[in-house]
Amino acid sequence: MRLTWYGHACFLVETGGSRLLIDPFFTGNGQAPVTADEVTADAILVTHGHADHLGDTVAIAKRCQALVVSNFEICNWVAAKGVARVHPQHVGGAFEHAWGRLKLTAAQHGSSLPDGSYGGNPCGLLLSAEGHTVYHAGDTGLFYDMKLIGDEGIDCAILPIGDNFTMGPEDALRAVQLLRPARVIPIHYNTFDVIRQDADAWAERVRETTSVEVTVLRPGDSLELA
Repeated sequence: MRLTWYGHACFLVETGGSRLLIDPFFTGNGQAPVTADEVTADAILVTHGHADHLGDTVAIAKRCQALVVSNFEICNWVAAKGVARVHPQHVGGAFEHAWGRLKLTAAQHGSSLPDGSYGGNPCGLLLSAEGHTVYHAGDTGLFYDMKLIGDEGIDCAILPIGDNFTMGPEDALRAVQLLRPARVIPIHYNTFDVIRQDADAWAERVRETTSVEVTVLRPGDSLELA
């Protein structure tokens, strides 16, 4: 499994010959090293409806004929925009897709859509494929049930650290302690001034207080889970 970070909360996951895009925010994302027109995807996974996460989902899905997986409300919304292939799920529900098992987890956040309509419940993503389990928390505050998510045995946790809209560094450190992953990647910081953080300093704190391995990616960097 190969994870490539495109800045903010956007990842490309390459697994079993499939390409999965998570929260494809390219247009308006000053961190993104590529444009929406330069990426391809077999599936697009959307954590919630905010514009910096739903992003370019509709355009990419139409161009690539990609399957969009999200909550029921977001799937209905993108289908009404002309996306042909959708698979709705909801928090707590899992499904065995061709490329792996995806379970939607709780997230403490909001989920309005770009036109102001209701976007359903925000979620995190628990993806199991090729013998690895990856938890992308989406936009969330700290919540104690992260301990239950950690009981799944997480190889890599992807956590926001930006503060203001999500967990900040202190709560993200507590999240690591609850989740107990083998590795953690910080995201959702420095895209805008209001979420500016020092990810390297946060990584040092994680190393000092836990046995979890930390990988600080730069936009465009990749990590392979062996």
